[in-house]
Amino acid sequence: MEDMEGHTFVEVMSEKYSPDNFPYRRGPGMGVVVVPVAGPQGSPMKDRLNVPSMLVLSGCGISRAGEQAEIAAFCAHVMELDLSHNQLQDWHQISKIVSSIPNLEFLNLSSNPLGGMTLDPHCARAFSRVRRFVLNNTQVSWETVLLLTREMPKLEELFLCLNEYSNVGVSSVACPTLRLLHITDNSLKDWADIRKFGSMFPSLDTLVLANNNLSSIQDGKDILKRLFPNLRNINLNNSGLNQWGDIEKLNFFPKLEEVRLQGIPLLQTYTDAERRSLIIAQLPSVSLLNGSVVTDVEREDAERFFIRYYLDYPKEELPFRYHCLVTKYGQLEPLAEIDLRPRCRARVEVHCEEKVEQVNIRLDQTVAELKKQLTGVVRLSTNSMRLYYIDKSSAFGPEEMKYSTRVLHSYGIQDGDELMVVPKTK
Repeated sequence: MEDMEGHTFVEVMSEKYSPDNFPYRRGPGMGVVVVPVAGPQGSPMKDRLNVPSMLVLSGCGISRAGEQAEIAAFCAHVMELDLSHNQLQDWHQISKIVSSIPNLEFLNLSSNPLGGMTLDPHCARAFSRVRRFVLNNTQVSWETVLLLTREMPKLEELFLCLNEYSNVGVSSVACPTLRLLHITDNSLKDWADIRKFGSMFPSLDTLVLANNNLSSIQDGKDILKRLFPNLRNINLNNSGLNQWGDIEKLNFFPKLEEVRLQGIPLLQTYTDAERRSLIIAQLPSVSLLNGSVVTDVEREDAERFFIRYYLDYPKEELPFRYHCLVTKYGQLEPLAEIDLRPRCRARVEVHCEEKVEQVNIRLDQTVAELKKQLTGVVRLSTNSMRLYYIDKSSAFGPEEMKYSTRVLHSYGIQDGDELMVVPKTK
């Protein structure tokens, strides 16, 4: 028996896309005027509806389909349908909607309560034309996902985030068309489950596994190469990877070009610059790391840094990549350590009339503070002196230190330079 709570798809569409609420050709994604044939008595349909090809009915309390004939009459041109955040929990009702929209390619059912709901194989066939399918936060069972993929021969993109999966089963029938699997924010931590995606989706191009606690990549080169022959992009942000060996194994995906590896335990002790350099050096085929392009110059700098980083490690602890890079660049010497911090003090000659005295001064103080220090040396008050800096290495003459708040290290004062104090004339 149908749940009579909530609204039907037909009721909500009729209300939202009536001429009063959705004028014809309003902005981009303009509506299409559809004039229906005479509908059933008591039909909620208006004389006409301005229905766009991208139909958005999210958060409208929809729980049932309504008359299929009316859906078919008004939605023949619809290609994208957003039904997220509704009350749909009966696959039969959903299939009635979908089967009545012959050109549907994109379907979003996110945040509908589909957990524990059984999908009949006959109903699953209604989704056969859909290419992009979003089932985030629906708690849809993995068995239902497998049934859907078997009945969707055109499926290219599948979104299964926030569904509390801790393990997945394998299908006996592959889905060769799927290119993108977005399965973030679940509880997948065993590589044995991730391995199944390779056999189920052999054309997989992009695998988004962020916010799962995957602890390691357990297969070797031959298996990874065979399982994911077309994988170009993988997102492992906030996974549980904690060994450099797992990062090295990413090289075994033969077409991998883009990687995201932020927030993993392995990298927590490194600075941002060290993280990026060490990963770039480990992954010679990756051209995009964490969304940023890896340039040729950056790669060479990273690879040289990698060699120097491991210079003091015992031979048995050196990663395989180290030896490859030494073959490429040779055994590099450590970089000279140069202290670029500003000097804190200098010893200068202070000249005042006939008097010359060696004085140690702090370079982090201001001109006003220096004048105060010199009052005891030259026997003049700060208001009675004019102060000049003489750079012995410069061809220019004395520079008056007239700005009382200027900090001394900005003058570039070195040991042996001169300060000249001239009494002000009355």
